[in-house]
Amino acid sequence: MNERIRKQIDFILEVDKEKNILRQTHLTGNTRQENDAEHAWHLALMAYLLKEYADEEVDIARVMVMCLIHDVVEIDAGDTYAYDEEAMKTQRAREDAAKERIYSLLPEDQKLDLIALYDEFEENKTADAKFAHAMDNFQPLLLNDSNNGGDWRYHKVHSAQIYKRQQKTAIASKKIYEVTDELIQKNIKMGNIIDGE
Repeated sequence: MNERIRKQIDFILEVDKEKNILRQTHLTGNTRQENDAEHAWHLALMAYLLKEYADEEVDIARVMVMCLIHDVVEIDAGDTYAYDEEAMKTQRAREDAAKERIYSLLPEDQKLDLIALYDEFEENKTADAKFAHAMDNFQPLLLNDSNNGGDWRYHKVHSAQIYKRQQKTAIASKKIYEVTDELIQKNIKMGNIIDGE
């Protein structure tokens, strides 16, 4: 086995650990918590299916790869719950260290390619990154809604927190944000989301 394929296989085996990183969001049917690998797969498929709702033209293959790799860093950094303000303070430093270690397993050209895509996603300035972020925000909202708001109720989440997070959805897709708003309002009325700050 040459060094290049050995490094690629090392990375492939390392990212398998993403299946062990549990998120706060539960699967449809509220049977168990979703893991990072399931989340990434779901985002990539959603991006493909919903690409017609992107407000700007996107390269869907790039968007799908961003969706697949954006949480690989959580193998080391752990999942940071979207509404945990204390954990958010250290999230960037933890994820930057993880990014360097994990992507360094790859051959240099692939390391640089994936880090560039990861950084583009994090910066959220390009049409591709914005749409990938919209998927990253929309997917847990869909799962929460499908579970009768159980995760929102458990964490006592307020509507202002959700709307703040969904700003990234609004800048990528007016249509998806419209659906997002409908689901948030429905869950406020049902008592699953606390209205206000």
